[in-house]
Amino acid sequence: MRRAVLTPACYHCGLAVAEPGRYRARVLGAEREMCCAGCQAVARTIVAAGFERYYETRSEAGPQPQDLPPLEAYDDPLAQKEFVAASGENLREAALILDRIRCAACLWLSEQWLRQVPGVLRVEINYATHRAHVAWDARRVKLSGILQAIRAIGYDAYPYDPRRQDELERRERRSALWGLFVAGFGAMQVMMYAFPAYLDAGAGTLSAASEQLMRWASLALTTPVMLISCRPFFGAAWGELRRRRIGLDTPIAFGLAAGFGASAWATFAGRGEVYFDSITMLVFLLLGARFIEASARRRAARELDHLARWMPSFALRLRDPADAASVERVPAHRLAAGDRVLVPAGERVPADGVVERGDSSADESLLSGESRPVAKAAGAALVGGSANLEQPLVMRVTRAGAETQAAAIARLVERAAAGKPKLVERADWLARRLTLAVLVVAAGAFLWWLGIAPARAPWVAVAVLVATCPCALALAAPIVLTRASALLLARGIALTRPRALEALERATDVVLDKTGTLTRGRFAIVRVAVFGAADEARCRALARSLEASSRHPIALAFGKGATEAVSQPRNFPGHGVEATIGGRRMRIGSAAFCAELAADAPPTLETSQEQTRVFLADERGWLAAFLLEDELREDAAELVAALAARGLRLHLVSGDDPALVEALARRLGIESFAGGATPQDKFAFAERLQRGGRVVAMIGDGMNDAPVLARSDVSIAMGGGADAAKRQADLVLLGERLGAVAQAFGTARAAMRVVWQNFGWALAYNAAALPLAAVGWIGPWQAALGMSASSFVVVLNAMRPLAPPSWKASTSSSRSRSYSYS
Repeated sequence: MRRAVLTPACYHCGLAVAEPGRYRARVLGAEREMCCAGCQAVARTIVAAGFERYYETRSEAGPQPQDLPPLEAYDDPLAQKEFVAASGENLREAALILDRIRCAACLWLSEQWLRQVPGVLRVEINYATHRAHVAWDARRVKLSGILQAIRAIGYDAYPYDPRRQDELERRERRSALWGLFVAGFGAMQVMMYAFPAYLDAGAGTLSAASEQLMRWASLALTTPVMLISCRPFFGAAWGELRRRRIGLDTPIAFGLAAGFGASAWATFAGRGEVYFDSITMLVFLLLGARFIEASARRRAARELDHLARWMPSFALRLRDPADAASVERVPAHRLAAGDRVLVPAGERVPADGVVERGDSSADESLLSGESRPVAKAAGAALVGGSANLEQPLVMRVTRAGAETQAAAIARLVERAAAGKPKLVERADWLARRLTLAVLVVAAGAFLWWLGIAPARAPWVAVAVLVATCPCALALAAPIVLTRASALLLARGIALTRPRALEALERATDVVLDKTGTLTRGRFAIVRVAVFGAADEARCRALARSLEASSRHPIALAFGKGATEAVSQPRNFPGHGVEATIGGRRMRIGSAAFCAELAADAPPTLETSQEQTRVFLADERGWLAAFLLEDELREDAAELVAALAARGLRLHLVSGDDPALVEALARRLGIESFAGGATPQDKFAFAERLQRGGRVVAMIGDGMNDAPVLARSDVSIAMGGGADAAKRQADLVLLGERLGAVAQAFGTARAAMRVVWQNFGWALAYNAAALPLAAVGWIGPWQAALGMSASSFVVVLNAMRPLAPPSWKASTSSSRSRSYSYS
């Protein structure tokens, strides 16, 4: 008779070892068998890093090497191009996937732990996506050190990558479904065996032998539930005990273990009560609630991830820029500025760049929310992630990997989603207090029932812990806010700060800038009036040279680059520019600004209400006046009407000529307006509204708007505006469609209404469930059913469409209010 040969299992990952003796690593004082060189290297790295104790405390086999690469690999600058952004000389930012997270307490622990790592500057973790946005000083800590810190407390972390995220989600879902199936199957079968005992209820119709047989069958069916389905509870409880902290998993695990132990003893002894049906049903309901929560999280995260998921993984790089046939397929993150790339028709653009050859059109709706194709020819900018629709294009790469516009927007949105508005911070504070209260009440109920009915004491305590689990409270806001961020992004608005939705929902007043916001900011000179000896060409050249240092939209109307030697240029925001040309001090800007230098009143000039006047003067007098026109956006009137219909009070505040601002305000039906406003005037305008108890939303685009954008309660910047404005803004409009701004207000109100509904339900449920469980009116599995139903209601409400409601106009017919700062 042949004896079976047992194949050893890999000490690290648990897979079968095909070649015993080939790969070994010394772990815990002994040589251990490994299945491959990868597991051998990982094991040696863990031991060398001083975390050998991991192998003593783990509750399951470690991940395979493709899931747990050597941490030093993430410090490679070439590898970091894909997922690490350089925000400064030594400041680095990255999004990390957190794995093996089980509840909000795990995320709280990870966040607090990382904040203690020297060199880590900022940590924001999103409960809905299980992703951390981390910023660190590269001089003080490496990325591998941050990842090691997370793994040191029992969790895993990886730089965010959609493919790895999908892989982890599949593994998590498969494991959760298997545990849920075992618990559900066991619960149904055990309940079937317990049912005759319930029907008998002491009547004596069920023989002792039959009852004992059913107990043995229930024990056999409950054992796999304890070993397989309860592994998350026991693993989390063991981790909590090792870290000397008590969470909700610890008492639940103790209750399940105590109930199973007592029931097993009663089965072996042939006397006493058994609770196999309650145990299996409790586990099934708890796992069911967690599975629903995880599914909702994954769906919300996927809605937020469409930018990263649509970026191509590979690119066709040209070895010879002159030969479109000499292509090589390379990972997209390996592209560098200056590379030439072939983008076939129907493919997505792998990086930001400029078209060098070819004519086509691109679908940029992924970024802008606008479905209209954009024509692309030589010299046109291409945005990474957009789709080339018609003909092949050859492009020159300007930014790749983590530096692309899509990656920057994704980081902003991810950071906003990971941040915590005041509402969520209050909910987290309340959830932590509720956890402490639940533990205290459970301990008190246990001691109380211990004196009355000792057999019921542990089950009452477990019922209290399960019934009032703060899961629903923790879920009330993150899923809704993540979905709202994703919806806004799909409509062409990037949410950059977490407080924005809450402030948008409370907004009472909207302050609008004119140039570049309601108008396109594309000025054209329609007339030049010359007052001095210099002719029109000379005046244009002087004006162009003076405006060369300015980024204001008006400056672009005069052309790019100075044609004269300019010295001592000085920008006066909201007024104009002063500089010295040919030894003469000159100014260009508003009439009042130039009059200070010319020492004379400006010449009389006939203009239409739609024209902007820009004057040119020197110390000798007035030189010229330029009349410019700016095109009103097609949907500007619709935006004003939509905001007014939502009950918002509108104000138009601009640095342009007061008469021009008044004409536009009356044309659009805006009753409150101010012209000739400097950045300080705009700041004071918003401040005055806030002192009156108003909640101010500001919409602007220019550098002049940066102070008021920072001062307002919530701010929206135009995507084509100045960088200073976008840095100060809470939301950034990515495309040209103003309708997205009105939709943002509707989405915010709908989202916050759902959040408040979830909070109300979660608090009401916990307030009712706690006393009922403490007095013993509901048992553990009834408590689990209630908790599952509570979480299900919250998740179901959080996942419903966030369609903006139909708002009716409620603005009062107040008289027009105008201000002038000129």
